[in-house]
Amino acid sequence: MNLIEAFTWVLSHKSTFMIALNQHLWMCIVAMSIGAVIAIPLGFFVAHSRRASFIAINIVGAFRSIPSLAILSAALPFLGIGFLPSVVALIVLAVPPLLLNTVVGVAEVDATVTDAATGMGMSRLQIAMKIELPLALGPIISGVKIASIQVIGGAALASFVGGGGLGDFISTGIAIMDMPRLLVGAVPIALLAIAAEVGFSFLERRVSRRTVNLSGDQ
Repeated sequence: MNLIEAFTWVLSHKSTFMIALNQHLWMCIVAMSIGAVIAIPLGFFVAHSRRASFIAINIVGAFRSIPSLAILSAALPFLGIGFLPSVVALIVLAVPPLLLNTVVGVAEVDATVTDAATGMGMSRLQIAMKIELPLALGPIISGVKIASIQVIGGAALASFVGGGGLGDFISTGIAIMDMPRLLVGAVPIALLAIAAEVGFSFLERRVSRRTVNLSGDQ
């Protein structure tokens, strides 16, 4: 019954719902993009040094252990309210799995392959782009999947700092004890997370099969 009422509310307030959905997706896309730009190159840079990778993973992991709401609250005096502090908190969620999976993926590349490439005169950048990246793509996509799911769920907290998104319906539903309104926000967030899980899992399997074939050829 509550789901039917929630669906009816969405049909009656399509523009309001679409604005919130677009805000939610945009926050997630921006946070994931910035997180990937930070974490993936850093993962390639530290992957060949156990000490450097240990330090990098533990530093970002320490930030990840801080609750997202605490990060949002700490960012308020510096970034104000709205979109920016919300994205900062989501970036903190996105970076650890992206970094960890990138390090794992690069570390699993057979050293004999990279040594052969070095012997052929390839530069470090060429090895990273033409050999390590294709072979490490499966774990990297797995990291993107994990980060996406966390970011989609974490974006609901943006409502507490005026960031908008589907979390507005959840906070409003809690405030006025309106379960259908709460579901207007909660159900789409759950569906987005499931879609990310299914979509990236499919892509990961495709890439993993291709990587196995590529490794066999080499």
